[in-house]
Amino acid sequence: MTEKKPLKRVPELQPLSHDHHHGLQLCWKIRTGFSKKVPHERIKKYTDWFYENHLKPHFELEEKYIFPVLDSKNELVQQALSEHKNLRYLFEQKTVLEIYLLQIEKELQNHIRFEERILFAEIQQIATAEQLSKINSIHTRVTFTENENDPFWI
Repeated sequence: MTEKKPLKRVPELQPLSHDHHHGLQLCWKIRTGFSKKVPHERIKKYTDWFYENHLKPHFELEEKYIFPVLDSKNELVQQALSEHKNLRYLFEQKTVLEIYLLQIEKELQNHIRFEERILFAEIQQIATAEQLSKINSIHTRVTFTENENDPFWI
């Protein structure tokens, strides 16, 4: 059996990896909500909050400062942009919640794994010290603040 080595992330990209961790927690919360038969409207209310407060700003940051490290025509960047577009669409849906929530859980998890394992690995190999410094300066190290108004996942 092949042992997986931990991913080494340059310090300037670590805050984005922390954001990704919270995104994976969202996926877990959606799965947990479904397993506990939580009404989909409650799960959707939380995912809407997470999207507005964490995911949208994260996507904007990546698109404006991280992805430009690679050429805009780079296939990895194109894939990430396409996935962002699809995730935005999924989060903005207000009907057929069961289908869209399950799709969000699946696609967000796959997207985060892609960025962490492939895209960010490529970016940190290519990024100059100046680019990494810029990334470091624009990403605030604000502690994640949980919305505990309705912790359906507990």
